[in-house]
Amino acid sequence: MSRPRFLADHDPDEHIVTGVRRRAAGVEFRRVRDVGLDGRTDPEVLAYAAEQRLLVVSHDVNTMPAHAHAHRRLAAGLPVTGLLMVRQTAPVADVIDSLVLVWSSSEAEEWHGQIVFLPL
Repeated sequence: MSRPRFLADHDPDEHIVTGVRRRAAGVEFRRVRDVGLDGRTDPEVLAYAAEQRLLVVSHDVNTMPAHAHAHRRLAAGLPVTGLLMVRQTAPVADVIDSLVLVWSSSEAEEWHGQIVFLPL
């Protein structure tokens, strides 16, 4: 079992990434642009996350869940290591609290195949 690690999808709210890192110094929170995936498609981001065992944090509520959901990756038997969706209107502090809670009180494996909206 391992602690959750995160990958911020395209256009993450920098306050969320920064806030989580400040609240939980040991958290690993990568951004797609930092790992050379800027401009890549949702399926490519999900594939990278699965390979690296990262939970994806995304604001892309219109397309990202569809690419991860049963009729795409899950139906094809491809792994989804966890997709944490954040609506643009969600309170940043509540999203930070939720991500810190996920990191501090769960195992990464618990999120496999899950698509969850934050805040919890």
